Amino acid sequence: MFLDYEPGDYVINPKYESWGVGQIQSIINNKVTVNFENVGKKVINSSKIILKKVNKIE
Repeated sequence: MFLDYEPGDYVINPKYESWGVGQIQSIINNKVTVNFENVGKKVINSSKIILKKVNKIE
């Protein structure tokens, strides 16, 4: 599986947009650790949820 993001990129979870923008911390196999602004750190299974890459707005 090819992922279109890497650590440091900003993403949103389309299923839970209320989590806000998150920054990818690490990617190990299909587990993506993301630190979201509203809910903190979450581990996302990228084979089940496709994160949407966004530009971080300061």
